[in-house]
Amino acid sequence: MAERIPIASDHAGFELKERLKEALRRRGYEPEDLGPSSDASTDYADYAHPVAERVSTGAAPRGILMCGTGLGMSYAANRHPHVRAAVAWAPEIARLSREHNDANVLVLPARFVGADEAE
Repeated sequence: MAERIPIASDHAGFELKERLKEALRRRGYEPEDLGPSSDASTDYADYAHPVAERVSTGAAPRGILMCGTGLGMSYAANRHPHVRAAVAWAPEIARLSREHNDANVLVLPARFVGADEAE
């Protein structure tokens, strides 16, 4: 059974979220899309909290969030116990946040990271 990874964005990260869902499937994961369903203006917190809650409670071992800068999503997610959300703008930052800080939520700044680099 494929590992389910909750994934969400706000409007700024919507396009990147859609692309990453496909990339996750190609790698054998099952993305759990927690929204939004379009690029209409949204509040990042409405989407950060459900992903963080799944990681916080152990329902998912890790998650992925995206917004324009990554900062809003990380602020909201890090309010949950046991969540260590890290904003990563380069693969090395993502790797180091996992290895050295045990990050369990990847937050991508969609306005500053290209889709190829995000994958």
